[in-house]
Amino acid sequence: MPVPVRVLSILGTRPEAIKMVPVIRAFCSREEFQHTLAVTAQHRELMDQVLSLFGVTADFDLNIMQEGQELDEIVTRTLSRLGEIIRKLRPDCILVQGDTTTAFTGALAGFYNRVPVGHVEAGLRTSDRFLPYPEEINRRLTDQLASFHFCPTEGARQNLLAEDLADENMVVAGNTVVDAVNLVAQMSFTFTREVTAFRKRFAEYLVVTIHRRENWGEPLTRIATALASFARKHPEVGLLVALHPNPILRERLAPALGELPNVLLAPSPGYREFVHLMKDAAFIVTDSGGIQEEACALAKFVLVLRRETERPEAVEAGFARVVGTETECVESEVSLTLEQVRAKHLPPPTADNPFGDGKSAERIADFLAARLHSQGLL
Repeated sequence: MPVPVRVLSILGTRPEAIKMVPVIRAFCSREEFQHTLAVTAQHRELMDQVLSLFGVTADFDLNIMQEGQELDEIVTRTLSRLGEIIRKLRPDCILVQGDTTTAFTGALAGFYNRVPVGHVEAGLRTSDRFLPYPEEINRRLTDQLASFHFCPTEGARQNLLAEDLADENMVVAGNTVVDAVNLVAQMSFTFTREVTAFRKRFAEYLVVTIHRRENWGEPLTRIATALASFARKHPEVGLLVALHPNPILRERLAPALGELPNVLLAPSPGYREFVHLMKDAAFIVTDSGGIQEEACALAKFVLVLRRETERPEAVEAGFARVVGTETECVESEVSLTLEQVRAKHLPPPTADNPFGDGKSAERIADFLAARLHSQGLL
């Protein structure tokens, strides 16, 4: 029997864990691969929640999380330690996901050690390298460092072709978040007492998440002011604000929203619970990229609290609308969307889920197996 190909996956945040779990499961189920997982724990608690949910255990844990850590500190602490792991394992291929600092640093460590890198969710772009910050530059650099590009959509593939990357190293696999949502939908779950009581009080509720760095400061204050005004005008509607653990976000959101009776500032729910909260919400208000994709999988409408999205497919298919961060615009768009939902006048999506059919992880494993076979590694 041939020696299995050694694949090292690297992740560090909750979104990476969500989207990489299906890929890890696909590689671990195939005899031709030997899979190893290294985690940076860039987001310790949130990442651990997801890995525990799916029963995934890391082989290497860098545990780099520090309170108030800066981006350059994450890079320097991660790069040298990943280099040590790569030189110890000598993997045949490294997999990174998305647009985090962990993904960029993992790709750079692979490049420095002459190990081919596969980028899961390659090719996403906005027109401004500071939107979102630092994710946009992270993914652009990761794509340049990677040897294999697993594109979630045809639009992402076209972005890479426009940058003169080799078509034979790309595959439109779909987005692995659809695989993850399908897995979670089969699991049993329970809400916390606080969330259960909230759901009993409000027949209609919105799910709200805000965490992007470019929204820290004044944009976050404007958003909180808009949501507070909406909540006062619509006391019959609940707002469940899923709080990121970063204290910067709570410090901005709590003064405006914390005392309103129809607002629940909930510590970030577990992934199972959060999927079902989104599924039952009237609609979603977020600056998250991944939630735009998850909402499509759940056929749920999203208002995007950003000036631009790297997921234009969600907007084009009718699942999302970009509304920015100005107070008046955010409040009016939330109010308008509520009216449309109630009147059933919200335009229905014009297409099926643009992010795939839930079989992305198998396509990634198949593509990598074929490419490594052609190179004599399989």
